[in-house]
Amino acid sequence: MEAMGAPGAGLAIALENLFPPLPSEIILPLAGFTASRGEMNLWAALVWTTIGSVVGALALYWVGSALGRERLIAIAEKLPLVKIADIEKTEAWFAKHGNKAVFFGRMIPIFRSLISIPAGVEKMPVRTFLLLTTVGSAIWNSIFVVAGYHLGENWEEVTDFVSVYSKVVLVVVVLAVVGFVVYRATRPGGGKRRASSSRGSDG
Repeated sequence: MEAMGAPGAGLAIALENLFPPLPSEIILPLAGFTASRGEMNLWAALVWTTIGSVVGALALYWVGSALGRERLIAIAEKLPLVKIADIEKTEAWFAKHGNKAVFFGRMIPIFRSLISIPAGVEKMPVRTFLLLTTVGSAIWNSIFVVAGYHLGENWEEVTDFVSVYSKVVLVVVVLAVVGFVVYRATRPGGGKRRASSSRGSDG
């Protein structure tokens, strides 16, 4: 950001989308703090960070689009405890709630990046994806850039709040994954795939 100004903040956020370990909760309020010192225009920071979010999300959308449904199923078939039915249920859920998932997903750590991939796999219209991603990203980015701007030297207080939020999301995700694994591993026939069982029934 010191070298490139607002475009540098946008680049950092684009990379954060591609590499989630880069923390937006540090980049965004720091951009606001930089703007508060007069080293960057606040509006430019908001615009460029949103552009960065959209560019990063669009890159992952194309990854999902290139992956496609058939490759996703082929991968799922090789994973332990995962059934083709799981993919189909996810597809049905995304078909019903995809717009909300993309919009609100931009405001949830971890999902902020990952939600772009199923959108690409399911071939969500690019215009719809761009609109929802832009609006959702603009809201998320504005909250933390403006917070950093008003907090000034105390901008790091924002990261404390988001750190707790991120940890709660992470714990929920871990518990959900563990619950899924335990349920599938202990359920009778849980290790069998639907495709295999259907072939058996045909025989």
